[in-house]
Parts: sequence; structure tokens; C-alpha cells
Amino acid sequence: MTIKILLVDDHEIMREGMCALLRKRPDVEVLGQAADGRVAIDMVRQLKPDVVIMDIGMPNLNGIEATRQMLSENPHLKVMALSTHSDGSIVAKMIKAGATGYMLKESAFAELMDGLNAMMAGKTYLCSKIAKVVFADYINMITNPNWQVGDGLTGREREVLQLVAEGHTTKEIASILDLSPKTVDSHREHIMEKLGIRNVAGLTKYAMREGLTGP
Repeated sequence: MTIKILLVDDHEIMREGMCALLRKRPDVEVLGQAADGRVAIDMVRQLKPDVVIMDIGMPNLNGIEATRQMLSENPHLKVMALSTHSDGSIVAKMIKAGATGYMLKESAFAELMDGLNAMMAGKTYLCSKIAKVVFADYINMITNPNWQVGDGLTGREREVLQLVAEGHTTKEIASILDLSPKTVDSHREHIMEKLGIRNVAGLTKYAMREGLTGP
């Protein structure tokens, strides 16, 4: 069976290198490439891939939110996170968004293929380093009653947070998300209240730390 793949990463060199490796496999078809999550969502609708190989830190819409939105429309889609992020909170958010695989970009290509085949067989796949991170968080969860994943933000609030952190104005955010400026301002206020942050600089630092946007 041929695995139909969409590559999503904001670094063209990374996408082209991965594409070249995948196209050497007779059991893989690369349907297309996207540089940000918002474009990727549209391409999933058009191309109907089996698997999306998804970066996390991307402009306009990060991989976590893109994964959540893709899977809400296509619950049978498989998403493999391929990222430099190994922080437990980011891994947990990606898995919570619905990714069934998570690998680091330092992993070998053969391991990526093992992961893709496992996912197509209905299994989850974590590279060894990420498996250790997930296990450590599981231990924290069962031993610490105050441990939790998530910041209480809605999906829309996380979208607004990323765009604010990337320097977009209220008017620009309203246009990108097809909202009124008043609604965008309301979302920003709710975000600040939930996070206890009162300025854009603080929001930007938070978004970068949580992998919602790049440096």
C-alpha cells in the first residue's frame, strides 16, 4: 500500500531534503508541501493525504493548532510530529491535539519510516527520546495531583496568541481569522486574564516557550 504524505515545515531546505528521501521509497507518495499550518489545512482538504508530517513551530498557525483543526475535520488522518522540540509540555500538547506519532528531527530516516508504517497499522509511535519524556510526564501525573497539561486557552485564543506574538496588529488578525477587531480585542483580554500576563512582550515570551511560534 502506498502512503500518501503531506510535508509541513517552514524551512524549505528541511522540506526538500525530506521530500527527496521519501521519494526514493516505492511505498510513499509525496502529495505536496506547505510552509505553515493554515496553508496545510487547505491542502489536506484538497489532496486527502494519509499522513501529515508536521513541524510545530511555524508562522501564521503552528503545528499544534493545525493538527487540532485538521483532525476535527478528518478524524482518520494520521499526523506525525517531526520537531526539534522535546519539552514535555509541548509533546503533551501535540499528542493531546491528536498526533499519533512524534519524532525529533535528529532521528534517523529509517526510524521515520518505521513510525509511518506503525501509524498506518493503527499504532502510535514515539522516538526513544520522546518516549522517555512522555513516560516521565506520566509518572508526574500519577504521583503529583497538581500536575496538568494545558493553559486553559481555547483553540481560537491560541490562534490569536500566536498572531499577537508574531507582531500582527488587531486589524491584521481580524482579517486573517475573519473576525471583527472587537472580537480580536476580546480574545486578547481573555488570554491575558487566563495567563496572568498584561503586555505583548510577556505574551510573546509565553508563545515562544510553549512552541506556538518561533524565535
